[in-house]
Amino acid sequence: MPNSWISERAMAIDSSGIRKVFDLAARLKNPINMAIGQAHFPVPEAVQEACIDAIRSGKNTYSVTQGAPVLREKLQARVDAEYGHSDRKVFVTSGTSGGLVLAMWALINPGDEVILFDPAFVMYDALVKLVGGKTVWVDTYPDFRVDVDKVRAAITPRTKMILLNTPANPTGAVAGENETRELAELAAERNIALLSDEIYSAFCYEQPVVSAARFNDRTIVVDGFSKSHALTGWRVGFAHGPAEVIEAMVKLQQYSFVCAPQPAQWACAVAMDVDVSGHIADYRRKRDLMLAGLSDCYEITKPGGSFYMFPKAPRGSGTEFVSRAIENDLLIIPGGIFSQRDTHFRLAYAAEDSVLERGIDVLRKLARA
Repeated sequence: MPNSWISERAMAIDSSGIRKVFDLAARLKNPINMAIGQAHFPVPEAVQEACIDAIRSGKNTYSVTQGAPVLREKLQARVDAEYGHSDRKVFVTSGTSGGLVLAMWALINPGDEVILFDPAFVMYDALVKLVGGKTVWVDTYPDFRVDVDKVRAAITPRTKMILLNTPANPTGAVAGENETRELAELAAERNIALLSDEIYSAFCYEQPVVSAARFNDRTIVVDGFSKSHALTGWRVGFAHGPAEVIEAMVKLQQYSFVCAPQPAQWACAVAMDVDVSGHIADYRRKRDLMLAGLSDCYEITKPGGSFYMFPKAPRGSGTEFVSRAIENDLLIIPGGIFSQRDTHFRLAYAAEDSVLERGIDVLRKLARA
């Protein structure tokens, strides 16, 4: 195919380094997989049955673009009860990633600046490039906290959006109430869109996440069921925010994703009432297991949520360290994929204890090498 066919937007985006690690995993006979970012527990039985029932009862067509009423109305009632905003509307997206794409399409013009916190989920910078925007990085090392003074200094007349992810991928950091409030108030004061990715909101171990929407009624929130209910392949998320923004996102969904899979939407309406607290408690235990096994030989900021850690490589670059880990059948992700720095690595502890224990053994050996 002639190279001239490929668009500039496609050329601007690198292939994900995470995918390269997954390709390596397929070639290893017995990998210690601490790379994948998805819950390892089974889909709750009631959610499985609800999806099967939806399929068998013929709910296999398109839903309305904004989401099947069985799920959308239930989400709207929950959001209304939580925030009480008169102008906050909900719609169902094709995964949280779909919600992020639609928010970027709806809000960012070519040349607009988007503030991201370094390190950040690999998709964010790529999406900014996709819509012709410019990423402005705000550094959060070494403790991965949001410094609102740094954000204020990064704002220019071209700043259109600030993207906050809490609990965060790849660090597991949970923004505190005060820093979230200050950031939300700053965005409101400067008339900047604040997009809050809360897909890991169920995974908080010391304190619940406090949404920026509590302090800024124009905050756009994206969330979903992929992580909390182990439904990554089902592609059901949701977004809520000011009606004008949500209506623009729905219009764009109509001409792109069309809708989230209808049977999965019926199942997610049931998932809203399924208690996953036992899984969350187990992940907190797994986090503590990892910290106990690694804190004496790695520099690790204790993650308050999600199911990731972001340790500093003991020597050399993060990429070099990950190469050595893969030589020992351990799959982890180099931090440079998420960051302007290549000093750390990401590991996911969403795995059986036996996998985590093998991973700890390899990491301890590499720290001593």
